[in-house]
Amino acid sequence: MNDTPHAFEEHDFFRSDRFVNDPYPYFDYLRDQSPVVREPHQGIIMVTGYDEALEVYNDPARFSSCMSTTGPFAGCPIPFEGHENEDVSELIEAYRDQTPFSDQLPTMDPPVHTMHRSLLMSLITPKRLRENEEFMWKLADEQIDTFLARGECEFMDAFAQPFAVLVVSDLLGVPPEDRVEFRKHLIRVEQESGGAVVGGTDGGVHHSPLQWLYDTFSAYIADRRTNPKEDILTGLAKATFPGGEVPEPIDVARIAANLFAAGQETTVRLLSYAFQVIGERPDLQQRLREDRSLIPNFVEECLRIEGPVKGDFRLAKKPTTLGGVDIAAGSFLYISNSAANRDSRKFENPGEFDMARKNARLHVAFGAGRHACPGAPLARAEAVVSLNRMFDRTSDIRISEKVHGPRDARRYSYLPTFILRGLTHINLEFDPVEAVAR
Repeated sequence: MNDTPHAFEEHDFFRSDRFVNDPYPYFDYLRDQSPVVREPHQGIIMVTGYDEALEVYNDPARFSSCMSTTGPFAGCPIPFEGHENEDVSELIEAYRDQTPFSDQLPTMDPPVHTMHRSLLMSLITPKRLRENEEFMWKLADEQIDTFLARGECEFMDAFAQPFAVLVVSDLLGVPPEDRVEFRKHLIRVEQESGGAVVGGTDGGVHHSPLQWLYDTFSAYIADRRTNPKEDILTGLAKATFPGGEVPEPIDVARIAANLFAAGQETTVRLLSYAFQVIGERPDLQQRLREDRSLIPNFVEECLRIEGPVKGDFRLAKKPTTLGGVDIAAGSFLYISNSAANRDSRKFENPGEFDMARKNARLHVAFGAGRHACPGAPLARAEAVVSLNRMFDRTSDIRISEKVHGPRDARRYSYLPTFILRGLTHINLEFDPVEAVAR
């Protein structure tokens, strides 16, 4: 992209598709002015600096997460006008139920968020994660078996999406006989809308998959409270808030639904980019095949340079200053994870893919602070397992030139949203080998 400063100023990042395929020159342009700057079209405060992003993420007393997934683009019901110089915390709470997705974990603030996050983390115990990872190895082979003999596939449809849905299904104890239904509902929505909660260039949002998950898990929890069994769902049904209060079935259902949304989105985007890199870089692919211990840091560098979340919104709860910029109460801020991860003040040569980067794991691809993505451990484990098993089952993995064009003229398309960053599809070719026992 050969944009001039005028072109950067002319196009609206949130409404135009100009920066969908490659937003990084635009983010660099903003950061060169200041790591915190107000963009001219929507009046949104753009946060592109690493330290400044962490400051916002770690300070819920100044910055509210309500409307974090939509910003002002689904309509803001809170009447901030005339209150720019006041603390608007009470005003936010008075109108919170009218804001989009107010029932979801990403939009909650303390103390409600603290209670629900604690409930979630009580479900994702280290023991349960270890058991889930053991399931991943078997599942990866089963999914690879469905397409390996063809020597080619559209990777997201053939592997990443079903794999991600079934991993979270296992983690939460969805009965095996119900998992086909989960795949049908969740993968269909993933393909059509790009995710459970999407902010797009049209400002649209989609709530249907979450509602289906709410209904399904509420029924599971109600049933297990009446008819307990020796299974994971019964453990979910018995889970309590930190103070010992028993949550309503819908509260547990919302937690489960958010884990599905987070686990699926982060994993599918991460896997698609990781396999794009190894398809484009046979030198890196060979190094990873020869030394599997390099895979975890390779995954971290994938997350740093092309993370699955482009950015999140926050609302200023009181007049404040960030990065030397005065911010009025009620102002929307866009915290760009993608930009923060390429801040040269934190990462040397930030635009280069460095598989051995020592501080790669310090990225904010999963956000930071109280709202750090709960699906992060799943995404990391799924990526490591998937790369290992695809390396075991193939001798070479390549980008399909039939679909994406020759190496010197690749064609890729990306999700047209300002929240998510990821490919719409990735077609691979590979040379199969006989299965190798883990």
